[in-house]
Amino acid sequence: MKKHIKKTAAVLLSGAMVLSLSSWKSAVKATGQNLVVDGLQFIDLNGNGKLDKYEDTRLPLADRIVDLISKMTDEEKASMLMGTGMPGFDGLTPVVGAVEGRVPGAAGITYQVDRLGIPGIILADGPAGLRIKPIRDNDKRTYYCTAFPVGTALASSWNTELIESVGKAMGNEVKEYGVDVLLAPALNIQRNPLCGRNFEYYSEDPLIAGKIAAAMVNGIQSNGVGTSIKHFAANNQETNRLSINEHITERTMRELYLKGFEIAVKESQPWTVMSSYNLINGTYTSARKDLLTDILRDEWGFKGIVMTDWFGGYAGFNSLANGTSNVVEQLDAGNDLLMPGLPAQKKAILESMKSGKLSKAVVDRNLTRILELVFKSPLALKYKYTDQPDLKRNAAVTRAAAAEGMVLLKNSNNLLPYTVKGKDIAAFGVTSYDFIAGGTGSGDVNEAYTVSLIDGLTNAGYTVDQELKTMYTPFVAKEKAAELESRKKRGILALPERLPELELSKELIDQKAASSALAILTVGRNSGEGGDRNVANDFNLAADEVSLIDKVSAAFHAKGKKVVVILNIGGVIETASWKDKVDAILLSWQPGQEGGNSVADIFSGKVNPSGKLTMTFPVKYEDTPSAKNWLGTPAANPENVTYAEGVYVGYRYFNTFKVKPSYEFGFGGSYTSFAYSDLKLSSTVFNGKLSATVTIKNTGKVAGKEVVGLYLSAPHEKLDKPASELKAFAKTKLLKPGESETINLTLSPKDLASFMESRSAWVAEAGSYTVAIGASSLDIKKTAVFSLAKETEVEKVHKSFALTSPVNELKAK
Repeated sequence: MKKHIKKTAAVLLSGAMVLSLSSWKSAVKATGQNLVVDGLQFIDLNGNGKLDKYEDTRLPLADRIVDLISKMTDEEKASMLMGTGMPGFDGLTPVVGAVEGRVPGAAGITYQVDRLGIPGIILADGPAGLRIKPIRDNDKRTYYCTAFPVGTALASSWNTELIESVGKAMGNEVKEYGVDVLLAPALNIQRNPLCGRNFEYYSEDPLIAGKIAAAMVNGIQSNGVGTSIKHFAANNQETNRLSINEHITERTMRELYLKGFEIAVKESQPWTVMSSYNLINGTYTSARKDLLTDILRDEWGFKGIVMTDWFGGYAGFNSLANGTSNVVEQLDAGNDLLMPGLPAQKKAILESMKSGKLSKAVVDRNLTRILELVFKSPLALKYKYTDQPDLKRNAAVTRAAAAEGMVLLKNSNNLLPYTVKGKDIAAFGVTSYDFIAGGTGSGDVNEAYTVSLIDGLTNAGYTVDQELKTMYTPFVAKEKAAELESRKKRGILALPERLPELELSKELIDQKAASSALAILTVGRNSGEGGDRNVANDFNLAADEVSLIDKVSAAFHAKGKKVVVILNIGGVIETASWKDKVDAILLSWQPGQEGGNSVADIFSGKVNPSGKLTMTFPVKYEDTPSAKNWLGTPAANPENVTYAEGVYVGYRYFNTFKVKPSYEFGFGGSYTSFAYSDLKLSSTVFNGKLSATVTIKNTGKVAGKEVVGLYLSAPHEKLDKPASELKAFAKTKLLKPGESETINLTLSPKDLASFMESRSAWVAEAGSYTVAIGASSLDIKKTAVFSLAKETEVEKVHKSFALTSPVNELKAK
């Protein structure tokens, strides 16, 4: 700001005051001083009392931004097209000049231009809650954030109103801690159960993923802060994520891997979109104009900015160190902001601007979008954040949301809810004593506490066996400390390791079976950014876990006692081989910091479980359609992966080819029962729109909610299609026993259509369509038929995703 200033004194006018030009002239004339209004210093450079356009808040923002850009130097422009760095990184060396800014632990900051009054806004992770540092230098306060349930847990509620309330709570913490944009939500398709970040994602189905993401964005952004939906697109594995080249057909991209993003963009208009690391058909997503401009902006109407994932556009850490990236291609494609920003990128931008390789039109276009984002941020609007979000209220939100997302997988003889109190419950499994709130990496949260299963049961009035607690507690503490130390040594994105089970003698387990009323056994799993899961000892249970289930089940069943398994996991595991050995299974997911209390709410019957699976649990891993080509080739160090299964992901595959799952998509039990009746279609002939109504009645003895799915089977004369696809869903209100609710589900023309590559269009075939209303994808309750008289080309689109190179483009260079 000091440049060009001849008089250093200034008058600060507080609030959102806008001066008329005459008032401004009078103030300057009377005081002989420059003015600061709303953080912008109004400088009378020529002594004639005239405002520059960008300073005049009476003018439309678009006009002010044009003027602002015209006054920026090339150096400032290049700097603003990238972030200010990531503390600790400059390639692989400590960054010079990269500071954390006003919110320690935030992921990045945009460039500020003091002399022009352009502030630098704060971007921070993540999907399960705001991720910042709780402890700051020379500050006695702590800055904890709420750990909300992970994505799989939230989506399993199938309740968009609930998700919006979670978003509002999350956005409250973002705003009150001084952050402008939250780097969330993540909505990539769960192509394979071994993806290390599936816990952040919502579903194997794009409709549920898109609807949940839109609700989350609407909730967060209702606070006046931004979101960044990610990772756009097809970020479906962590192994070699910086350089993996994915071969995917355009139909598969549009029907599966883009559909959720399309829904989220159209129904919530996120402030930003984050491009993914991977290549698609030979080109980085961050450099694909067809993806970032033709589809995202021209077809879907996205109005915000696109930013790279951190260090996106590099072939790996070797190229990161020497600065070889595709900067110009990214900016030209419509990737406006390069994060977190590296000196090599700035050098490349400046050289390309000078040579003309990077045009002025592209630079100014991208800068316009970035400035639009900056000037609607809380910082630019001078919001006085408090550093005091309502953590107590938000804890109540996460407790309720976690309970509603839990899925009752098994409940033999109505064992749950368990209402016997005053008798010991024997809690087995290390995870009972060290409950997992959420995954690791950028999806982690620095919360103040996590309620363990033991604490949750105790809080609910249950009596937990103290001898087992005394044995487990020091063992868990020792093993967890060792695991954390190991992870610390292995680096910033080191993956969590499963804690081994405490070895218990048969005699001790027999003793507990005799003295306890019930056994609870918790199986835990964790994963995170930067790596994928394994089949052995992860998807499949480890030998010590199998042994524990066998021993506990045998001992307790011999005494006529029951066994309940709690699955404290973020993604799918194998269940078919052991589920018949136990009496009840509750899938709690990774339920956030109030997890133990949320489990106890379900366990006791305070909350009736109403969650349903948003993905398929296969009988064995090999049944997964992508298992044969998962992680790509060569196996030792994958460079290319072919999505050979096409659109047949998840239930689309299992149901079409009649592969029996352990638990199907949409499965979930309840403590009550529901009857479906009176399915009616608004017409038997589709004419632009069609609605289906169905009545749901609670026929049981306790209040409950039911998730209703509409699956559509379409004609397939011209194009092969899955047997059925989810096209709409709804969740009832809390129905009292005997109470009914009529659900209305609608179909649009695009819901009937599949993507036909030969025509670059969404096409609905003529013929007969079957509407199937179900409690799950296999538990169909009612069906009805309508017809489409004439083939309809619903939407014509850009031709996209042509193969540009069979190998990594940077390696080719």
